[in-house]
Amino acid sequence: MHRKPHSHHSPEFKEQALLKARHRGTRSILSIASELNMSPGTLKRWVLDSAKAGEQAPGETSPALDGPAAAWSPAQRLTALQESYPLNGSALAAWCREHGVFEHQLTQWREEFCTPAVPASREASSAFRELQRQHEQLQRELRRKEKALAEVAALLVLQKNFQALLEGADK
Repeated sequence: MHRKPHSHHSPEFKEQALLKARHRGTRSILSIASELNMSPGTLKRWVLDSAKAGEQAPGETSPALDGPAAAWSPAQRLTALQESYPLNGSALAAWCREHGVFEHQLTQWREEFCTPAVPASREASSAFRELQRQHEQLQRELRRKEKALAEVAALLVLQKNFQALLEGADK
């Protein structure tokens, strides 16, 4: 038998708490929860649940950077990098606090975007190595055939010159 969780917070209170948490600026979830006289764990769970559900309060802009930073999509991470790029020092620290991101996460994301993707599986990397081996083998074969062709061309020129000499000697 499934029991409904006991909740002593009204839906209106929950909506207001979520609105405050989303627009907290440099304040922490803990300080907002203390101000609202509620458990910080509950408020954090509400924020995470609403971010997963994609909920949005009336008049609120798109929650592009809501939720835990580790769960952000690549598009959200790119948006964060674009917004934080011109900032440094205390402005960057304030931006990070406001969006719940650490500076080292921004650095890591920047590096991930700048490094090329490598084959993820062993099959892909072994297939890549096999293609490289085939490419090198074909390059060797092409060089060998080019040398043989140059040799044949030189022999034809020599044969032509020899015939011209013989014809000149006969006259």
